[in-house]
Amino acid sequence: MMIKRYYFFLIGLLLIAGCSKDTDNPGGNGPDPIDKSANLLSTGDSANDILTNDTFTKLLIEIGYVTGFQPSAEAMNNFQAFLQARTFKQDIEIQYLELPSPNENDLSLQEIADLESDNRTAYNEGSTLAIYIYFADAPADADDPQEGTVTLGAVYRNTSMVIYESTVRDLAVNSSQVTIADVETAALNHEFGHLLGLVDLGSPPVNSHEDPSAEHHCDISGCLMRAELQFGGGLLGMMNKRISSGKAPVPGLDAECITDLQANGGR
Repeated sequence: MMIKRYYFFLIGLLLIAGCSKDTDNPGGNGPDPIDKSANLLSTGDSANDILTNDTFTKLLIEIGYVTGFQPSAEAMNNFQAFLQARTFKQDIEIQYLELPSPNENDLSLQEIADLESDNRTAYNEGSTLAIYIYFADAPADADDPQEGTVTLGAVYRNTSMVIYESTVRDLAVNSSQVTIADVETAALNHEFGHLLGLVDLGSPPVNSHEDPSAEHHCDISGCLMRAELQFGGGLLGMMNKRISSGKAPVPGLDAECITDLQANGGR
């Protein structure tokens, strides 16, 4: 039986400036009352703000999901536990925003960014730092199912990321041991690791551990921030192996990644 290789994650380093509708003012009655500029920066630029309570003491996470593709409660609980374990943000609010399907066969990061501009409602305000996560009903445009390469998530701004929920679910059904919540948790934690500045994206490495063949990903085996999975058939092979050895299916951060977060103000 042929085992397909699944590429774990794609980090989209896309700086979108001057091309969104965020500053549009169709009514012509003065400037937009919401200052969105702090949420339109490059990936990793808000790493220290997320990790510490120096500027922002509350984290507001807006989950924009296409109808029928809301993430599981279990994955969101796991995700919040990950944030509380690695940052000093203990005041974390998660709000949900149900959205219609864009009716696309696949989505580019630019299309996802445009959808965010149209739909996002939560932005930094006062002592609250806002994050937007879009759960899509279509795969990434770079996927090649015939080659068995799929993308589970991507980051594209300092407070923005996408989870390709349809792909997550399609992948999870191929295993009798791994659940949808497991794959959702892995995707959420990995991509948010990039928003936290890993690897060398805003949280400078104390010791070099970047994979020379995969920019901004860890070279230490078993780390959550690995780009290439070396456990048989990819993500599912890795998770099944962990389960068989009595470990949790989703890997955590290795010591070097944790050291980097701590050096930038995290736990």
